[in-house]
Amino acid sequence: MVLDQVTLSFATALVVVVSGVFFIAETLLRRDDGAGRVWSLGFLGAMLTTLLYMVWAYDPQAMWSVVIGNATFVSGTGCMWLGCRYFNARRMSATSLVVAGAAVGASAAVVLAGPDAGSWAGALWMFLALMVFAGLGAAEALRGEMGRYRTARALAVVLGLQSLFYVGRVVVVLIAGFDSDVFNTYFGVAAASILTVILTIVAVVVTSVLRADRAAERGPLLTASVSLLGTGGILPRASFLRVLDQALGRASARGEQIAVVAVRIDDLPQIATAFGDEIAHSVAQACRDGIARLMPALSLIGEDGATGMLTAFHASSEPDARRLAGQLYRGLVDVLGRVSGGIVPVVGVGMSLSEPGGGTAEDIVASAEDAGLRASRSVGVVIVAEDVREP
Repeated sequence: MVLDQVTLSFATALVVVVSGVFFIAETLLRRDDGAGRVWSLGFLGAMLTTLLYMVWAYDPQAMWSVVIGNATFVSGTGCMWLGCRYFNARRMSATSLVVAGAAVGASAAVVLAGPDAGSWAGALWMFLALMVFAGLGAAEALRGEMGRYRTARALAVVLGLQSLFYVGRVVVVLIAGFDSDVFNTYFGVAAASILTVILTIVAVVVTSVLRADRAAERGPLLTASVSLLGTGGILPRASFLRVLDQALGRASARGEQIAVVAVRIDDLPQIATAFGDEIAHSVAQACRDGIARLMPALSLIGEDGATGMLTAFHASSEPDARRLAGQLYRGLVDVLGRVSGGIVPVVGVGMSLSEPGGGTAEDIVASAEDAGLRASRSVGVVIVAEDVREP
């Protein structure tokens, strides 16, 4: 059975609109102010795009719908990338301007092509932007905090497939053109519609699960952080990153180094399941208190999700930083062993040193988190960036 373009556009719009409304409604009900809101903008862009393309499929003379639709398509995919960056607590200002500029460029390309350019007016610019943003989103979903969640791999696959599809479109257009049989058979409207339906459904499910998992993890710690802010000086992750950025700037100007240590106790949920919430809470509290007691007095201490902590301090030398990280590891194992009544959780300690030329807080924290993740799988070691050393 061969479906005409209007029917395909209607079916695609129906799936995308229903999925987008579901995700946006869930965002409003959760009062989500994080990555979910940015992803909601992405789904809103996808909804507008399918509706605008449906208008064009019904009336090919309505080129205004293509002008706006290309822009919403680019901005929607860009917002999926930006949502992943927000999830990983990375900077958004410059990248948001890049997405906005690409969306304006997608509209301008249609206008500059003129009404005689046909149904694919300005499409090549849009293909390039979608290819880049989807690829960046796939890469972002595998790094930082998102990389901790297995569900994020599905989102990376979804965005990766989208990027590869538009790589194929760009290559075929440049070699054979829009009117070629290869383009119309494998990369035309029908193929794009089917891919859009599949990717939208998967993306809605994956992002909803990611958001729910993160909320479930962070809920108890956010409550704990409020009560600790006045006494233990434990900062929320976003505040920790801002303060660390300032410290890195000052250290770079003086030619000094800052060390960031990431501590992970990934089996905390399993402890809660096996031995009860009270034991798990005591382990988490002992970890916070232990870091505050074991690290230098002027160290920064911050949260890192439900099962991690971050601390940063001035490193007089690399060996000295390694020594302090090793002392922290041994001290935490000792403290947690006493508090939990012999139930010693798996502690992962990873460390990263700032470069002499500076660097961003997001980068050095991401390196420390990656090292801490690998250390949690190697009992008895402190991992320093790409190096493995005994504590």
